[in-house]
Amino acid sequence: MTLIKVKERGRETVNLGRRNLIINGDMRIAQRSTSAVASGNPGIHTIDRFHVWNGTDGAWTSEQSTDAPDGFSNSFKAQCTTADTSLAAGQYAQFEQRIEAQNLQHLLYGTANAKTLTLSFWCKSNKTGTYGIAVYKEDSAGSLSTMLFPVDFSISSANTWEKKTITISTDSTIRGAAGGITDDNGSGLRIFWNLASGSNFRTGTNSTWSTNTAHFATSNQTTNWMDNTSNNFYITGVQLEVGDTATDFEHRSYAEELALCQRYYYHRVVTIYNIVALGHGLGDRAGYVLHTPVSMRLKPSVSQGSNIQCWYNNAGSVTAQNNLAPGYMASTDTDFNQVYLRADANSSISGNDFPLGLTSYHGSGVANTYIALDSEL
Repeated sequence: MTLIKVKERGRETVNLGRRNLIINGDMRIAQRSTSAVASGNPGIHTIDRFHVWNGTDGAWTSEQSTDAPDGFSNSFKAQCTTADTSLAAGQYAQFEQRIEAQNLQHLLYGTANAKTLTLSFWCKSNKTGTYGIAVYKEDSAGSLSTMLFPVDFSISSANTWEKKTITISTDSTIRGAAGGITDDNGSGLRIFWNLASGSNFRTGTNSTWSTNTAHFATSNQTTNWMDNTSNNFYITGVQLEVGDTATDFEHRSYAEELALCQRYYYHRVVTIYNIVALGHGLGDRAGYVLHTPVSMRLKPSVSQGSNIQCWYNNAGSVTAQNNLAPGYMASTDTDFNQVYLRADANSSISGNDFPLGLTSYHGSGVANTYIALDSEL
């Protein structure tokens, strides 16, 4: 545990880390892609742990950017690519991070001692105006599984990095038995940034908890970020911490931040003859044990790039491995450090007595592909 000395009115106090409940708040980890990717609904396309939503008639992209304020090297960049100048009532453009419920038990939601939170971040946009944050509590140990806390924030100066600080208070409901968060590996809190919201969602009261699931924004958020293809939005330095004061951003090492992200998504680059897992024959199928660097949250879905191969004899022969999928795992398996992967049937593997190696190969002698395990909230 890290001890951090903080100056407070001329004297030093000690803060115990880790403080930040947000993972990858400095936007350095982008295992899927760093370049601009069209934003689906929903999905994580570039920056790890950040889901994007587009419910408009327009379109926007997300990407990792090197445009960042002092002290940071990266940001999340959103760019409008197809404008929607008149939002319908039920339309929206937003992005979010989901926080695992068992990491939130120290907030004491559902008790009289429920903690105040402070959200801080740096942002900039060419489009000034009022935007919105929504804190969404969805994993309940009590009777209220869904509550929303909308908060306004403003972009004051165009194309200028500005730091925003938002207090997330508690109320009698959050402090009551109905407001608890279940101690499990599901999503406990979701933090939304609203770039554009139709009138159906601009119904909440600023800085007030509501059981209305439409209260993602207040009537003050009249900014329609989707109205012009010149519009961009950058964000970094996102921190959510206990207390009513924003402290300096908690910079974790790259290795530590990557490991935190890999609990939810593990992207393994595979180059030619790079053996990423060893296995054995199962008739005309192959099975491999792939070790993960950290305990993953839940049984993952598996995806793969082109040219994933099995190295199946001492002559260096390879044969294709398609449709890799986890085997011998229950859908409820949690906190595992290895996955048993099986591939489609392939006659080349039948009767083979050699250990099998999961690798990559391309006829030109060059390959750069991947295997990915997805266990996101």
